[in-house]
Amino acid sequence: MSGQVGDLSPSQERALAQFRENMQDVLAVLPSADDYFLLRWLRARNFDLKKSEDMLRKHMKFRKQQDLDNILAWQPSEVVRLYEPSGFCGHDREGSPVWYRIIRGLDLKGLLLSVSKQEILRFNFRSLELLLRDCEQQSQEFLSALEANYPEILKNLIVVKAPRLFPVAFNLIKPYITEETRRKVVILGGNWKQELLKFISPDQLPVEFGGTMTDPDGNPKCLTKINYGGDVPPHYYLHNHVRVKYDHQATVGRGSSLQVDNEILFPGCVLRWQFASDGGDIGFGVFLKTKMGERQRAGEMMEVLASQRYNAHMVPEDGSLTCTEAGVYVLRFDNTYSLIYPKHVSYTVEVLLPDQTYLEKIEKF
Repeated sequence: MSGQVGDLSPSQERALAQFRENMQDVLAVLPSADDYFLLRWLRARNFDLKKSEDMLRKHMKFRKQQDLDNILAWQPSEVVRLYEPSGFCGHDREGSPVWYRIIRGLDLKGLLLSVSKQEILRFNFRSLELLLRDCEQQSQEFLSALEANYPEILKNLIVVKAPRLFPVAFNLIKPYITEETRRKVVILGGNWKQELLKFISPDQLPVEFGGTMTDPDGNPKCLTKINYGGDVPPHYYLHNHVRVKYDHQATVGRGSSLQVDNEILFPGCVLRWQFASDGGDIGFGVFLKTKMGERQRAGEMMEVLASQRYNAHMVPEDGSLTCTEAGVYVLRFDNTYSLIYPKHVSYTVEVLLPDQTYLEKIEKF
């Protein structure tokens, strides 16, 4: 049985019923609580109830951190709109939307000099939310983030005109994606235009890719739907015109980290930060202390925002977090991976009190 609605085995039906029961406490705040939505998470973890529940609960935290419920109203900056090479264009032979990612047009260095990495990620999360909306309109039915937070929406990942080194690069990332996702990767060879037509009918495929679709003005690339990117003009580079004043400066020694404690007194407070580094990139993450009054290692605290490295020496980073519980939240600047170079960090942190809407939601629960 496929595990889709209408094609469930008795054991899969029992798993779905139990999964719905296990998630009763959050059903009201899920993006959707129908069987189509819940089965996506079950299929992603082979109907393992515990793993599926863990995955969905982590996703709910992720949605809150990224404010995904409001992301379709968010507008990316001009440089991202113009030079992020991607777009939705047409549907495959079964009605699924097709998303194009034009790697050869990606000026990653130029983008990272112009906007924060977080904005580029948000742009791609926004694309995935648009994809889901299109899927719902069609039938009710991107890689570690795609798997972790948008399971079972990837039908095929089709690679065309891949460079010679692509197989080497793909082998390097294979350990980090599931076997199910690896099976969905299709690499087409020299006759890729003919092969693509097996997946997408000609009238849904741009002329540029071997189909017959064009823009209203006859453009074969369908530029109104697909952004082909290109080199980012230097006038977009933020270091040319951004001068931010920060409240604090500190040096994070080689092989060490810096922890900045922030006491949150009420659930619903918003923790906001902005930082820049000098001397290279810097790791950053947010943690919640499990013991008061003493310094804890990262592994001893609860991870709230996963630590990752940011090119804050190129573009200032900023972000915010709605604190779901009171406690001491730790902003951790991580330089443990650098055994040679210290990093200089400038940062500003502020805490905003919860708004009335959030307080009313808390009272309901």
